Amino acid sequence: MRQDLSVAVVCSSNQNRSMEAHHLLSKKGFRTKSFGTGSCVRLPGQTAEKPNIYSFKTTYETMSEDLKRKDQHFYTQNGLLNMLDRNKRIKLKPERFQECSEEFDIIVTCQERVFDQVLEHLSNREQVSMNMVHVVNVEIKDNHEEATLGSFIIYELIEKLSNTEDPASDIDAVIAFVEKKRDQRLLHSLAFY
Repeated sequence: MRQDLSVAVVCSSNQNRSMEAHHLLSKKGFRTKSFGTGSCVRLPGQTAEKPNIYSFKTTYETMSEDLKRKDQHFYTQNGLLNMLDRNKRIKLKPERFQECSEEFDIIVTCQERVFDQVLEHLSNREQVSMNMVHVVNVEIKDNHEEATLGSFIIYELIEKLSNTEDPASDIDAVIAFVEKKRDQRLLHSLAFY
């Protein structure tokens, strides 16, 4: 019997890795939201020293129009305009994890630094319900190809968990299965709301 898990996927800017996984998990029928933990949204610029920086309040549409105005050919070639097009079909704008009060059964992060930030936020905020949440890190390099591959690892993790009798009790076995199959170490921790 498939468990109805609520899932959050978190990267730094809520653009590439978390949105690719959000897209796949939603398509597969999972209740999914995605977030970033950064202070702002950073997208690659024409040079590494000059990223495009936006507020989390900026819509994906506004970012897309700004990049088209700056250099449509360049941002089409590097895939950012396609990524933003996908993002705006999923939701209006990026969201910061630290501003979300919703509770999830599992939070999947895409980078160890983000994993640490999520755990720090959860431990520093006032615990109200004391409901448990599993936080798992799947390390994913921040490029389009790795985001796609990483989203399949996240999907496999969530799919396996949702098909167990008791996801909270079976998570260690599921993580061990995914680690062995993918030859990738996953970080796991518990936190409370």
